Order: sequence, then structure tokens, then C-alpha cells
Amino acid sequence: MKRTRKQRKAVALKYQPKLDNAPRLVAKGKGEVAEKILSLAKAHNIYIHNDPHLAEVLSQLDLNDLIPPELYVVVADLLAFVYSLSAEGDSK
Repeated sequence: MKRTRKQRKAVALKYQPKLDNAPRLVAKGKGEVAEKILSLAKAHNIYIHNDPHLAEVLSQLDLNDLIPPELYVVVADLLAFVYSLSAEGDSK
């Protein structure tokens, strides 16, 4: 039996507190599209969090959908971490 390797998935979120009630899914893809999303994120120094389970759940959303309330805590924790990294970089 031949084992096929599961394609990598990637998603991108955008959060604009003054415009949105929650983060919004702005990109998603698998395989080559996922690699392009990751490549663009790296090129623009955007934090990449590796969580295949979260990517799987978020990839079920339609583009421009707000994340569901069930994911608020998980995504809020990630955003807090990213903001803390940004604050550390600003203080150097």
C-alpha cells in the first residue's frame, strides 16, 4: 500500500479591532498555495505559527469570514504572543 503524504495547509488571519469584531480569514490553501502563503509571510516578516489542527479548522471557513467564537481564546492567545514579540522588537 502506497502512503500519500498529507498536503501542508496554511491560513492567514487579519485583525482590525476598529473594523472587525474578531480576526478574519484572509487567505487559505494547501500544497503549493500553502507554500506561497508561507513564503509571503516570511518575506514580510509576519509571524508564522505552526499548528496543523488550528489550520485545519480555520481552513473550513470561507475567505473573509470572521473566526467563530469557539476559537476566540486560542486566537487571542496567539495575538497576545505576537503583540508581545512586536513590543520586544520595538524596545530594542
